[in-house]
Amino acid sequence: MRILITGAGRAIGAATAAELSARGHHVVATARNIDALDSVEASERLVMDVRDAESVRSALEGAGELDAVVNNAAVTSRGPLEDYPIDLLTAVFDTNVLGPFRLLQAVIPSWRERGHGVIVNVSSIQGRVSPPLDGAYAASKHALEALSETMHYELSHFGIRTVIIEPGYTAPGMKSGGSHPGPPAYADLWEQWAGIDRKLNGPDGRPGPESVATAIADAIEDPTTPLRVPVGEDARLIFTTRRQLDDAEFEAALRATLSITW
Repeated sequence: MRILITGAGRAIGAATAAELSARGHHVVATARNIDALDSVEASERLVMDVRDAESVRSALEGAGELDAVVNNAAVTSRGPLEDYPIDLLTAVFDTNVLGPFRLLQAVIPSWRERGHGVIVNVSSIQGRVSPPLDGAYAASKHALEALSETMHYELSHFGIRTVIIEPGYTAPGMKSGGSHPGPPAYADLWEQWAGIDRKLNGPDGRPGPESVATAIADAIEDPTTPLRVPVGEDARLIFTTRRQLDDAEFEAALRATLSITW
């Protein structure tokens, strides 16, 4: 299969390129900076800035006809919402939500006509659970999941599959789009929330991106893959707990597990 990956220069994107290449697929790796792709295992390497419609168009022209797209490019940003800058929120949504949307709107018409294609949108544990200080990033991933679910209903009729990958905390972490400390009144919240990933993943810390790459490759190859695929013990634990408890019970369990008194 001919598969394009956005944000392929590091972490999950690079691991996915390696996994798909090892399975014999033709991988088109893309990133904003071509130098970031120097060590990425891929058949082709192209510049693509998902925030720029012309960049998306140019990259797709160079990539040729695709069988699958992995929307992985994303940025994170942290800060309390009380005075979180609107321009920073807009930048997060431009990459994490509108970026995948630009790319998919460019490929879906031809896929619909031919009757097949696979969309893999990389979300997050925060695509379904919104922790403090991560509201901007979580909101963007909630939005991506909403668009993905709608696409699943709209496009499956035409033979186009949509899969949402929901990783837990994964090393080496995401590229930051800029954080906002907020008012001093939130200093204690920042302190309490520091190191939450270590509490969830134990002394070994965050797992590497390889398990996410495997999940993405499996989703592309296996037509029976469900709409949502959680990846990581922390993601599975939190999603299972969330399903079993109401809002107040889940909040109480979260506070007790993570020692949050805020």
